[in-house]
Amino acid sequence: MSRSGTDRPTSYASAGVDIEAGEQAVERFRPWTEKATRPEVLGGIGGFAGLFRLKAGRYTDPVLAASTDGVGTKVAVAQALDIHDTIGLDLVAMVVDDLVVCGAEPLFLQDYIAVGELVPDQVAAIVKGIADGCQRAGCALLGGETAEHPGLMERGHYDLSASGVGIVEADRMLTPERVRPGDVVVAMGSSGLHSNGYSLARHVLLELARMPLAGQVEEFGRTLGEELLEPTRIYAPDCLALAAETEVRIFAHITGGGLARNLARVLPRGLAAVCDRRSWSPAPIFGTIAGRGRVERAEMEKTFNMGVGMVALLAPEDVDRALAVLTARHVPAWVLGDVRPIWEVPELAHGGGPAKVLMTGEHPRF
Repeated sequence: MSRSGTDRPTSYASAGVDIEAGEQAVERFRPWTEKATRPEVLGGIGGFAGLFRLKAGRYTDPVLAASTDGVGTKVAVAQALDIHDTIGLDLVAMVVDDLVVCGAEPLFLQDYIAVGELVPDQVAAIVKGIADGCQRAGCALLGGETAEHPGLMERGHYDLSASGVGIVEADRMLTPERVRPGDVVVAMGSSGLHSNGYSLARHVLLELARMPLAGQVEEFGRTLGEELLEPTRIYAPDCLALAAETEVRIFAHITGGGLARNLARVLPRGLAAVCDRRSWSPAPIFGTIAGRGRVERAEMEKTFNMGVGMVALLAPEDVDRALAVLTARHVPAWVLGDVRPIWEVPELAHGGGPAKVLMTGEHPRF
């Protein structure tokens, strides 16, 4: 008798890890990963390490930038709907849009997917989305890891994260020290919730309001599930194009913590940004969450992007050109506010409001 107490031999598969299923998944997503590449990539997937050659002479004084992120509890919506081919786009966006804040061009990304039980079609769909996102961002999917965690995660459940590396010339690096009084804050519209605040959104919409994911929502023009799974916008190529054609001081990626807190992260000591809520109207999803959950405005603004996914701080003489560049690239953009010495903003100089950023006015129809 075997040590498992049956006549059947004990194996890794009987303990919950199926190596053959992993190999099947690799073969299914291989065509997608082979498209998510760059000329600098050496070899393909399957090695112990991904190889990427920085060509001599192309850079004068290169600085490498690195970022790691995940997509939070948005995966719970994907799992509930059994739709997995877009969550990878969110993952890529969260990483590369952090890299580009300092002006870095994303070079490559590596993912990590943990599953309760490896289902080849499910993993292949996830990796397809990641590869698609890398193609949109202009970076290579250099490799990754898929791990089964039986006993820790249930079948059908998974989590994912990724790390990315980018590059920027030292003299072109965007830093808070470049920001000047009189600079203009230009907002780039989000595609929805992106990948932040889903614990609150799910609590309000699914638990308190008991809205069905498959139910049509008139103000969204689609189902709740479709709204919640809308992929995060990938701004990296648009930001790089903007930095090439205008005098961008720095970008701010609006993620967890909201607009004010993320914008404050890229402002130097002594300067403040004043932003006008009247300059845009958040998408209906934000009003639905606030109304159905009786969520106060301050809580909404520190949890969600409220319709602004990326911000550029730039020289005032370049504003018109910046708006034209972004419009041509189909990125909604508008003037959000400006940068001032903090002593000119009494509400902040005396300790009121989020550090370094003052939000004024009220959102139309919100």
